[in-house]
Amino acid sequence: MCIRDRGGAGAGQLIQVVMNMLQNQQGGLGGLLQQFQNAGLGDQAASWVGTGQNMPVNGDQVTSALGSGTLSDIASQLGMSQGQASGALAGILPQLIDQLTPHGQVTEQHNSLDGLAALAGKLLR
Repeated sequence: MCIRDRGGAGAGQLIQVVMNMLQNQQGGLGGLLQQFQNAGLGDQAASWVGTGQNMPVNGDQVTSALGSGTLSDIASQLGMSQGQASGALAGILPQLIDQLTPHGQVTEQHNSLDGLAALAGKLLR
């Protein structure tokens, strides 16, 4: 499955912004998934990591999980409104996290800067 462009920014730009967010976030991918769990979206987040069908999220749910401050920063980086950014992230996060966790689990590699940089390189090829 390839990651498709969602919204005004290209898929590569979206992936880069998400990977930067993961690298700058406490706990890496595990920390991001925890934010979705804390926002009541644990089933969706678990489906992205698992090997089954990915459950969708919408822009409002992404905003709830990430917070408006983080979303504002992301929107600024992408050159779009917060609503557009949350929609774009809602479209790409399930696929991206699914591809980052092909064996259905988050590993220590996913939570380290070096591991995330290596994964980003593979996805951006």
